[in-house]
Amino acid sequence: MANTSAKSSDPNQLTLYHYWRSSCSWRVRWALAIKGVSWRSETVDLLHNGQHSPDFLAINPSGSVPALTVAGETFGESLAILEWIEETWRAKPLLPQDPLSRMRVRQLCNTIVSGIQPLQNLSPQRKHSSDPAAQASWARYWIERGLAVYEKLLHSGRPGSFSFGGHVTLADLCLVPQCYNAERYGVVLDHYPTIKRIYRACLATPECDASAPHNQPGAQLLASGPAKR
Repeated sequence: MANTSAKSSDPNQLTLYHYWRSSCSWRVRWALAIKGVSWRSETVDLLHNGQHSPDFLAINPSGSVPALTVAGETFGESLAILEWIEETWRAKPLLPQDPLSRMRVRQLCNTIVSGIQPLQNLSPQRKHSSDPAAQASWARYWIERGLAVYEKLLHSGRPGSFSFGGHVTLADLCLVPQCYNAERYGVVLDHYPTIKRIYRACLATPECDASAPHNQPGAQLLASGPAKR
């Protein structure tokens, strides 16, 4: 993956608006790294509410990251972006070939994307309570509940080295950033042994490491507050 913050005059250059510790941003960075796709980096400072600035809201009305600009158009929602990347760059596929297997991988993806990640974000936490301890407890509840489901799905599916078989799929791109958040909230991954094994295997791949939070602009703020979407 070629990642640069320099301005480009190429209208086909991908521009990714992202935040270093956003799990949704990590998914997209990782997919681009696997596919070997060049992109230009635009960081959005969620810590200081950059996602709510008029300039960014003009780019992505949802005020969330990631957002990807392609040929002058900007698109949000990480899973939609991942599907487009997969359909555009066919090499190193992130979905299996047969429809039932693809559905299983998508089921795993949505267990994270719909069943865990939105609920453990800061906005739901703050709506739930103004007490930081209660907020953290809320986040842990949804993370633990969702990971328990994912672990059971792995046992009924075809786990190998990764969530589905012997290579990384979109399911892993969704799982690993969620595991990273889980550890930050004090979730014990030993309770989910298959997930923990897959998590460690993914972290050891060069594309995952290159796209991980610690290798992004802003990682020097590692000791700051919880990640946002």
